Amino acid sequence: MKHEVFEKNSILLLIGVLIVVSIGGIVEIAPLFYLENTVEKVEGVRPYTPLELKGRNIYVREGCYTCHSQMIRSLRDEVERYGHYSLAAESMYDHPFQWGSKRTGPDLARVGGKYSDEWHREHMIDPRSVVPESIMPGYPFLAQTELDYKDVARDLMANRAVGVPYTDDQIANAAADLEAQLDPFSDNYDAFLERYPGANVRDFDGNPDMISELDALIAYLQMLGSLVDFDVYKAEDFYR
Repeated sequence: MKHEVFEKNSILLLIGVLIVVSIGGIVEIAPLFYLENTVEKVEGVRPYTPLELKGRNIYVREGCYTCHSQMIRSLRDEVERYGHYSLAAESMYDHPFQWGSKRTGPDLARVGGKYSDEWHREHMIDPRSVVPESIMPGYPFLAQTELDYKDVARDLMANRAVGVPYTDDQIANAAADLEAQLDPFSDNYDAFLERYPGANVRDFDGNPDMISELDALIAYLQMLGSLVDFDVYKAEDFYR
């Protein structure tokens, strides 16, 4: 047998393994040096608004990623339950990404627009009031805690430092944009939507007298998976 020489000589086997692994590594790594971008750009994907970014920070702070994933695999059962499989471009502005490693609760990659703001409010305050079998703890303090956003411009600057394309205009108007997203009658409404096309604009927690942490968290949840119009994809590509 031709492979007998390798089986009887450990040195030759080691050399052969190193050669095969090296070839495989070169094939995988070499293209990264000449490709401008390994993530295909998808129409509709934009950086988080200041309010959504604050909500994402709260999501990370409370450890939501330990029980909820944000990555739908291209398996038929997952696609039928959660929606179109996740695209790399949808996480391109996440630092760090929130793909998760387990699902004690459902995947949240497509939760945006699936439930009303009221549902999210009740769910965060008392999860079992809307999902009786839920084992999720309640977060009623979010509705009672005023959102600290005096440093939101710094949040945008930090994200720009790692590649998120926030403009000087977006950074300069970060606090005003955060407030404008909660008030459809704001004087900054049109300018805000020009900077963040398609963003949801309304009071999210049902309390217009205070900008709460719950406002930010719901704003973040309501945009997840809602930026890409999957109707433009061919049906035969759905399970590819």
